[in-house]
Amino acid sequence: MGERIGLDTANGRIGAWLAKPEGAPRGGVVVIQEIFGVNAHIRSVADRFAALGYLAIAPALFDPVERDVELGYDAEGIARGRELVAELAIERALDGVDAAAKFLREAVPEIHVAAIGYCWGGSIAFLANTRLGLPAVSYYGARSMPFIHEAVRAAMLFHFGERDHSISAADIAATRAALPQAEVRVWPAGHGFNCDLRADYDADSANRALTVTLQFLERELG
Repeated sequence: MGERIGLDTANGRIGAWLAKPEGAPRGGVVVIQEIFGVNAHIRSVADRFAALGYLAIAPALFDPVERDVELGYDAEGIARGRELVAELAIERALDGVDAAAKFLREAVPEIHVAAIGYCWGGSIAFLANTRLGLPAVSYYGARSMPFIHEAVRAAMLFHFGERDHSISAADIAATRAALPQAEVRVWPAGHGFNCDLRADYDADSANRALTVTLQFLERELG
């Protein structure tokens, strides 16, 4: 369904995966990658949102550091992904998200856009809300706690797994306390429960979380 395109950003041209719905889009979605790059899973996520009626784009945020990154869900992939995150830094990641949102608005004038991120991308999605003003959905963003006292500028939805060892119950409680206006959902699953390529994939939790996410998109973009 999707196609590879180029995207101009403040840090030069990067790649992106663009997935178009049939007919007029219900809204725009910037899909923000895990530490593993815009791999087959992230492309499938964008394709799924397109099939549900949204114009979806997944910017290749690592491209300013290393182009066309697609890492495996193993120890080597995790180690390399963490290196790329550190080298890229948050500001360049947000530049890529901002460029993707602007691309969607230029493609469809007056379209409303949200950010949805997974893992590292979940934390970037949160910052896309506080710093770029985008409605955002954060799936198990384990790097959000240093920024949790930043003020949200739009609607915010968090998905957590209650068996996620990288996000403690105390972290979830702190999120609720710091951001009482945000919606926080906790599912009986581990980290990465939305990804069918990961050991902690949980189809039931993923589907239930998607239902909540779609309700959020309908409210904020519809």
